[in-house]
Amino acid sequence: MPFTIAIDGPAASGKGTIARALSQRFGFHHLDTGLLYRAVGAKGGDPLSAARELQPGDLERSDLRSNEAGQAASRVAAIAEVRAALVEFQRSFARTEPGAVLDGRDIGTVICPAAELKLYVIASDEVRASRRAAEIGADAAETLAALRERDARDAARATAPLRPAEDAVTLDTTEMSIDEAVAQAIRLVEQRQTRS
Repeated sequence: MPFTIAIDGPAASGKGTIARALSQRFGFHHLDTGLLYRAVGAKGGDPLSAARELQPGDLERSDLRSNEAGQAASRVAAIAEVRAALVEFQRSFARTEPGAVLDGRDIGTVICPAAELKLYVIASDEVRASRRAAEIGADAAETLAALRERDARDAARATAPLRPAEDAVTLDTTEMSIDEAVAQAIRLVEQRQTRS
């Protein structure tokens, strides 16, 4: 039986870094679901057609980590039909042996409500903006404004809003180093594995 880890949270909270580390540590497959929406947004044209025609190669674009791609992702992710077109792909991926780690904004609430472990990763707005600005070489103040705009849109959307699952464990990385955050997440996975 595959072990599924659902990791949600706002942009630059550390969820992707934690997801990649858990994937490596436990030999699980990893899917950054935000890349699906970034790729759909970056393709332009009709978002629903782009979602239905998405290919693995579309996730390799070098511009998917930009602020522009993030804003485009947030806009297309608010379209219920686009989300529906991508749900089955994500759910199928989540049940891949020996396990999978998916990170996004609605993994624990919509995509994998029965995941063996759900994490909701957060950090202060300022820390997240500083991390993202350093990652993409952007201005911190502009990045902070863009993150807050995106958070508000993601939390307010009618379909699959950004929020923690009721049974998610909240992991606040504001004061943590990467190593500390990953170590804490590893402990949580190991605790769940011993219960299964």
